[in-house]
Amino acid sequence: MNAAPACPQCSMENTYPDGALYVCADCGHEWSKAVGIDTASDPESSVVRDANGNVLSDGDSVVLAKDLRVKGSSITLKMGTRVKNIRIVGGDHEIDCKTDAGSFMLKACFLKKA
Repeated sequence: MNAAPACPQCSMENTYPDGALYVCADCGHEWSKAVGIDTASDPESSVVRDANGNVLSDGDSVVLAKDLRVKGSSITLKMGTRVKNIRIVGGDHEIDCKTDAGSFMLKACFLKKA
C-alpha cells in the first residue's frame, strides 16, 4: 500500500518519498512533504522576472536581450527588438507575444523590461 499522496500535477498515484520531497514517477513532479503541494505551481506565488530581475506583468513592453533563433524556421529574432503588450502564461516559456515576424512564446530570461 502506497502511503504517499497522489501527484498534485497529474493526479496519478505512482508517487514515492525521496528525502524531504515526494516524487511522481509518471510526470517527474516534486513537492514538499511538509506542505503537501508544490508552492511553485501556485499561480499567486509564481512571479515572472526578466533577465535583470524586474517583475513582468501582462501588458508590459520588453526588449530582446540576445538574438534568438526560432526552431524549425530560418527566422532570427534580433537583439534589441521591442515587443509590446506581452502576456504571462504558465509553462516552460512564460511569455506569449506577437512581433512583426509572427506570434511566439519566449522565456523571460532572454528579455529585458522596456
